[in-house]
Parts: sequence; C-alpha cells; structure tokens
Amino acid sequence: MTEIVLGVGASHSTLMNTHWEQTLHKDRAERFRDGLGEAREALAKARPDTVVLVGSNHFRGFWLDLIPSFTLGVGECIASGESGTPKGPQPVDVPLARHLADTLVEGGRFDVAFSARLQIDHGQSHAIQYLLDGLEGADGRAVEIVPLVVNVFAPPLPTLDRCEQLGRSIREAVLAFPGERRVAVVGSGGLSHRLPWPDWRDPQGDDEEFMVGAWLNGRENWRDYDARRREIIRAAEAAITPEFDDRFLSLIERGEAHRLTAYSTDELEKAAGNGAQELRTWLLMAAALDHTPGRRLAYEPIPQWLTGMGVAVLDPTASDAGQRA
Repeated sequence: MTEIVLGVGASHSTLMNTHWEQTLHKDRAERFRDGLGEAREALAKARPDTVVLVGSNHFRGFWLDLIPSFTLGVGECIASGESGTPKGPQPVDVPLARHLADTLVEGGRFDVAFSARLQIDHGQSHAIQYLLDGLEGADGRAVEIVPLVVNVFAPPLPTLDRCEQLGRSIREAVLAFPGERRVAVVGSGGLSHRLPWPDWRDPQGDDEEFMVGAWLNGRENWRDYDARRREIIRAAEAAITPEFDDRFLSLIERGEAHRLTAYSTDELEKAAGNGAQELRTWLLMAAALDHTPGRRLAYEPIPQWLTGMGVAVLDPTASDAGQRA
C-alpha cells in the first residue's frame, strides 16, 4: 500500500546561505530557520520513503530554448550547487517517478514533460539541504525524491487552477502506485517577493537585456553569467507584502489553498510580486494532500533576502485524529 504521509511548504533563498552575516534581522532569520528545523523533524517522524519535491527553476536547468510548464524527473537528477546548496547527483525514486508520468499521460489528464537527466537548482536543492539531508525512510535507506519542476518565471505560466488540478492528479497517481511507499510532498518557493527579472518578451534597459540573454544562452555556461546576475539581484529593493502572506498562510491553515486559484497570473503578481508565482508549488502540494488543514510553523519578512519567508506542515494524520475526536 502506498500512502501520502505529510506535506510541507517552505520558502527558499540562497541569500540565507551566502549573506547570513549581513542579514540585519537575525532574530527573524533564526525563527525562520527554526521553522525549517521543525518541518524537518515532522518529516523525520513521518518516515517517508520518497518525497515528491515540487519547485521552480531559476534558469539554471531550463532555458528559453525550451520551457515546459511541468517537468517530471524520471531518471538522473543533478543539482547545480549554486550558492552553497547541494551539488551533484540526487537519489530519485525512478519506479514511482515513471509511474506518475505514465499515469498522468495515460489517464488523459496531463501531458507532462519528463527528463531522464534533470538539472535542478536551489528552487529544489534548498529544500534538500534544509529539509531532507540525512533523512531515512521506514526501511532505513536514504529518502529518495521525485522532482517536479513548475514553470513560474517564463510567461506564459500554467494557470493556478491547472497547478491545483495537477496536484489532485498526482495524489490519485501516487495512491494507485502498486508498490509499498510512504510519500511526502514538499512545495518549495514563495512567499511574496519581487525579483528584478523582466518579462523575457519585452526587456527594458541593459540589465533586463542581460538577464534575457543569460536565460537564452546560458545552457552550457550559466556560471559565466552568475556574477553580474547576483549583483542585479543584490541591488534590488525588497517588495514584501506581509498582509498577503498572512492571508495565504491562513488559507493553508484552513485547508483552503484552492482559493488561490481565484487569482489570474497578473493579479497574483500585482498582489504579491513576480516571485509569488512560486506559490504554485505550495498550491500543488496542498492539492496532493487533499487540502488537509495545515499548521504554520514560521513566517518572517526578511528584506535582505527580498522575500516573505514561510514554513507550514500539512499532516493528514492530525486531521484524521481531529475528525475522530
């Protein structure tokens, strides 16, 4: 029997690795880090064998020559290792990954792209670093992943409703897996923030032209673009919207994250910045957990990291216990 035992939503930021000492609000940073630690403890307690790891890509594994809406890693998975995040091969649950790809396509619901050699970046490896490193499943082996990359930065983006539908379909496919698995789902990204990234279709000025050129031409040499790219990001002013973040986390707590689908892509950017498009990963995760009510572990607006940093856990066993009571 295969079951889904836990869901986790967590923000990511490489600035947490590279600029900890320059962070002015260390109390906030420490509370967020403690929230990640608590989520990791929940994962350790749940003992998943496999984690479906849903994240974004920041133009280090996907480029403007090819941007699928959804891509499943079904073979090798290589982390790019930027900014102190894990680097190199990551363990993939290939049988489950291929079952998901087959089931989604054959069921006529989603023609997901797949990759037998997927490169991921900190959009997923940040979660590997802080949530999954060293975890063992119920059988005592290292936890494996099924990586799922969602396009959140290169318009046109998949709609929020489509992401929610995919989460529900993944839930059905996981539960239909004929083997024995304890599966957790992690959504990595968000909350509110604005990155100094252009709409690739209409760049304005030298910095935006540079960024689009990097996204188009960086497949073989992305590191050549990284220094200036980091300078552009570090020069950006923070645009965090705590009120929006609180409303979204309240939806997670009530099991109502599906209400996010009321936003169009443009409306979500106006409400919470272009970085909030990463909330697709949380929405997909919550749908895979059947929108069980969640528990907020941390929320801190950290301007030096440009982001509203949140962590939440969705535990279906806690919901079951509440219903029995």
